[in-house]
Amino acid sequence: MAQRPQIPSAVLKALQEGQVIPAHPLALNAARQFDERRQRALTRYYLNAGAGGIAVGVHTTQFEIRKRQIGLYRPVLELAAAEVDAFAKAKKKPIIKIAGVIGLTNHAVREAEWAAGLGYHAALLSLSAFHYVDNKALLSHCQQIAKIIPLMGFYLQPSVGGRVLDRDFWRGFAEIDNVVAIKIAPFNQYRTLDVLHGVAQSGRAKEIALYTGNDDHIVQDLMTPFKIPTSSGVVTLQMVGGLLGHWAVWTRQAVRLLDKIKKWRNGETRLTQELLALAPRVTDCNGAFFDVLNDFRGCIIGLHYVLKRQGLLDAIWTLHKALTLDEGQRKEIERVYRQYPDLNDDEFVAQNLDQWLR
Repeated sequence: MAQRPQIPSAVLKALQEGQVIPAHPLALNAARQFDERRQRALTRYYLNAGAGGIAVGVHTTQFEIRKRQIGLYRPVLELAAAEVDAFAKAKKKPIIKIAGVIGLTNHAVREAEWAAGLGYHAALLSLSAFHYVDNKALLSHCQQIAKIIPLMGFYLQPSVGGRVLDRDFWRGFAEIDNVVAIKIAPFNQYRTLDVLHGVAQSGRAKEIALYTGNDDHIVQDLMTPFKIPTSSGVVTLQMVGGLLGHWAVWTRQAVRLLDKIKKWRNGETRLTQELLALAPRVTDCNGAFFDVLNDFRGCIIGLHYVLKRQGLLDAIWTLHKALTLDEGQRKEIERVYRQYPDLNDDEFVAQNLDQWLR
């Protein structure tokens, strides 16, 4: 039997320590074609901002890149991998490369093989295509993909295409020995607890890095120790970092936020009102970026608006020609800019933009 692919030890250590991992957007030109220059600039921004990894081919990158007539899934992964590898080599720093993998098994196998061939360390595995199958079938699918590439599980909120996954599923998923991490993003604390209970009961809690994807609960997730009772005793779990669309913007400040939380978790600093007060401020910003008032309709284009505002993108174009920025969402983003000026990183971007665009 062929040996299963493994993550390099330095990369696995970085993953387990917790990183800021932005979900990478897609840069397009006026013809809605791939803008490689702007795409490279985005990747360079994330890396120089201090992100410990990137996630490509995920929802924020736009699932339509997989359509035959668009054909951007592999080119987008190739470009990001080249930029990350060059940066990691120059800085002698492990950077985690995560590829979004979706679809039914045959399709997911093909994407996983492409990602593994390009040197991606793990697949963020979406199960949205499996609407009505039982846990046994879901886990069989996951096991097949795990033979190709290490897995990061993904609990996507049902309101944007995910499905409900119970504690038994998450226990079975965590028991797969090539599962290295889970992104927990149901935007629902009851369902978040289902993941945590499943992982705790699997016996592999120390081996699986937990990442928040709950954009409405980022700071709280990162600061909360979850004590889960099991038949073997209480297991304490901690979300160590985040893989977030929210962190595709204002990334430098996201890195500083996680650093502050890590220092507090490690006992290096005291818990302050300032740190606690960050939670609702960050959530308020997310409400604007993700267009919560319109049921997340603008969750991608809102990020594009911020990146265009900073000069990283040329415009807010997406592959959805009919999708435009709602005026109400624009006003909300401008409001959080005014109310929370310390949370943006516009100055950092302005200082470095020219060299990222070279």
